[in-house]
Amino acid sequence: MQKNHIYEMIIASVRVYSFLFLHMDVRWHERPPSGPKLWIANHPSASDPFLIHTLSERHLAVLLSSNSFKFPILGFFVRHAGQIQVVAGQGEQILERAKELLNAGCSVGVFPEGTFSPQQGGYQQPRNGAARLALSTGVPVIPVGIYLPREKLVKASSKVEGKPAIGYWYLRGPYGVTVGKPMIFEGDPLDKGQIESATRSMMQRIHSLAQESQQRLQQLMPAAVSA
Repeated sequence: MQKNHIYEMIIASVRVYSFLFLHMDVRWHERPPSGPKLWIANHPSASDPFLIHTLSERHLAVLLSSNSFKFPILGFFVRHAGQIQVVAGQGEQILERAKELLNAGCSVGVFPEGTFSPQQGGYQQPRNGAARLALSTGVPVIPVGIYLPREKLVKASSKVEGKPAIGYWYLRGPYGVTVGKPMIFEGDPLDKGQIESATRSMMQRIHSLAQESQQRLQQLMPAAVSA
């Protein structure tokens, strides 16, 4: 895939920021295989789509809400960095775009919850896009469990095209990440039962890895992490 200099600049900036302001604790159960991959993770903050890029060794296109593309500065960067805009009512086109990128050798990132995890804890009901991509492409799925102390989130309220938009940003503090072993899904991407089974398996793995991240951070930084 042709080099994207804007993408490289953004990722370099994210790496520097995370080094200076975040206590990132990343653990790998196993290093992912080479080639394109589908990264999946829980979504406790608006910072996650940027920080997850630091895990990938190749260009990563993350599915982002359409609001991300509408902010003047942020929108310019995510658009020119080759990220994937999620527009309501265009699910099939979005999945086709993601498949095109995977087939071209690019990795893709999906947050199955589709939006932020509940601020009081727990997870949103998952959507099935990640499962459909995994079943239709056969690429390795790399599950990621993220944990951060939610009381450190910064709520940002704004308006996008006249409509209220709220983001929960994580700007500094401990940030735990556990990367699980690759998962492989085979089957019919049109079979509802197989899609539901794959979605359930993905979320169970994400839940387990996020809990592992939480337990590890609470042991490493008990004063900085609440239960």
